[in-house]
Order: sequence, then C-alpha cells, then structure tokens
Amino acid sequence: MDHAADAHRTDLMTITRHVLNEQRRNPESRGDFTILLSHIVFGCKFVASAVNKAGLAKLIGLAGETNVQANRTDGCLTLCDVRQGEEQKKLDVLSNEVFVKALVSSGRTCVLVSEEDEEATFVDPALRGKYCVCFDPLDGSSNIDCGVSIGTIFGIYMIKDKDNVTLEDVLQPGTNMLAAGYCMYGSSCTLVLSTGSGVNGFTLDPSLGEFILTHPDIKIPKKGKIYSVNEGNARNWDAAVAKFVEKCKYPKDGSPPKSLRYIGSMVADVHRTLLYGGVFLYPADKKSPNGKLRVLYEVFPMSFLMEQAGGQSFTGKERALELVPTQIHERSPVFLGSYDDVEEIKALYAELAKTSSA
Repeated sequence: MDHAADAHRTDLMTITRHVLNEQRRNPESRGDFTILLSHIVFGCKFVASAVNKAGLAKLIGLAGETNVQANRTDGCLTLCDVRQGEEQKKLDVLSNEVFVKALVSSGRTCVLVSEEDEEATFVDPALRGKYCVCFDPLDGSSNIDCGVSIGTIFGIYMIKDKDNVTLEDVLQPGTNMLAAGYCMYGSSCTLVLSTGSGVNGFTLDPSLGEFILTHPDIKIPKKGKIYSVNEGNARNWDAAVAKFVEKCKYPKDGSPPKSLRYIGSMVADVHRTLLYGGVFLYPADKKSPNGKLRVLYEVFPMSFLMEQAGGQSFTGKERALELVPTQIHERSPVFLGSYDDVEEIKALYAELAKTSSA
C-alpha cells in the first residue's frame, strides 16, 4: 500500500465518515450515537497500540488477580468458588480501564457491563447518556503470549430512563440491540461493525491513524466448507452436536468433508467464519451444561453480526438473539454461521427433541 499516496486521498471511506453517513439517514438523530461510537473507536486504537507494544512495554505477565468469570459455570456473581481461574493479564486490566474511561467520558452512557468487572458500572448522573454498552475488552487474552489474534467485542442498547437505570434495564434480549461489533488485533487491526443495516469491516491504517473501509457490506456465504469447534470436548457432547460433526467429517451425500479450523480465540474464529462461511460451535456439554460463552458481550454481539450478514445463530433451543438473560454474566451455548449450516444443526436438535419426547 502506498501510504504517501493515501495521505493525500480524500475519497477514503473512514469509519468516522461511514458513521456520519448512517446518521444522516436518520434525520431525528442528534449525533449521540456517533459520539459514542467514536469513543469506542478510540478505545480500539489505544488497545491495538498496547497489544502491539505488549512485549516491549512489559505488559505481559500476571496482574496478581483472577478473572472474575474464571470458574463460573452457573452464572454466580461471587468470587467464592474461584479456585483455578483464568490468569488475568496486565493487558486485560489496561484494556478494561481504557474502555470504561472512554465510554464514561463520552457522556452518552449510563451503565456499562464488562467481562472484567463482577458488577455493572453505573455512570455518575452528571455524565449520563441514554446508552448501555456491554463489552469484553480483550477476548482471547490467554493467547497474547503466542501471538494469536485477540479482540474486543461490544454490543450497544438504549435505556429508556437514564436517570433511573437499574440492572433490570441491562437484561434485555439481543433483539433490542442497536449496534454490535468487534475489533480484532492481529496481523492487521480490523473493526467489524453493524448498526442494524448490514455489516462493514474497517482496517486501521497506522500511517493515517484511521480505520478505512476495506470490507463493505459483508455477506456470509449461505453454506460453508469449514466447521470450527473444540473437539477436545467431544466425549461430553450431546447426540445432536456429535452427529453434526460426524456429518462434517464423513458426509453421506457424496460431498467433500468440511475442513476443521479452530483457533480458540472467539474473535478470530468468528471473523474467519463471517468472511469464508461455515459454522462456529460452542455447545453445551456434560462439563458445561450452560455453555461457556457469555450472553451479553459474546453471544449477542456475534449473533447480531451474523444475522446482519445473512447468517443465523442458534442456542440449541432457540434463536440466540431471543434469549432474555437473568444475570449480567450469564452463559449460553451457541451455533452461528452460514444459514444452511445452522439450519442443519437446528434440524438435528429438532430430531433429538422428538426422540427424547417419544
């Protein structure tokens, strides 16, 4: 890429210009949403820089704390049972602080839910706006040391009464989500965003300090050739998941088998699925009967993006976005990706339910 030439171009679609264009399509808009997104973008730029410098800045290493979500399989909001939790990196702590400060200082949020904080953060009344943001500041942080792509995931809701906001106002179904996205920090820094009218991908150009539109109107292929799942959990799967993976490996219709691709970083696995098609699975199993991924800031945002790109997301029982969480760190199984692939999983679960009730 000729950065010198880019510096003089005026036709580049930056994320700021894109969001302003979206704002113009809504005449009643006052710009609050645009300001909020600009603060999220700032947070992503800051974390991208910190991730790139992690080794030099000695940010990698234990922070002496345990991630509050570590050993939780039942949605419990206490630390009493955390014994063998995830080791929390210093970069996790920094990323969380950056996003909390960026979101509060925007003056457009009234409550925040972070994967790193046990309790929701209620913004000081003097700085409150009408939005709730649920986010995982650094998803996949256990992969920092080996250079695997990690990322930030976020979802945005509107709160009816910012002056009397409660925890109940946060526990909305994913169908109420206004916008969602993720920022992936890897060989390049890519921000994928949907404000409810399609999905667009932006890549950070370091020479300009701007996210440039590089993946306009992303559409996931209707059927994919890749499946993504942790097969180390295979002995604990239910019959529907086991049968689907078996069909991926040994199709009986004469089609070629699907390829297995599993990175273990949700942002990276979902990003590949979104671009190339296929299905990402994180099912419930005997070891984790409620699944492992958190509803508000992992399942909902990624499901929102998949549906906006023409795919589907399913929990094994229902459309993922129709879940109504009862706790801010609640977990759920999820199957998301190409429409036809998820449809096949839904059929297998319907068959399993029919067999079980017979």
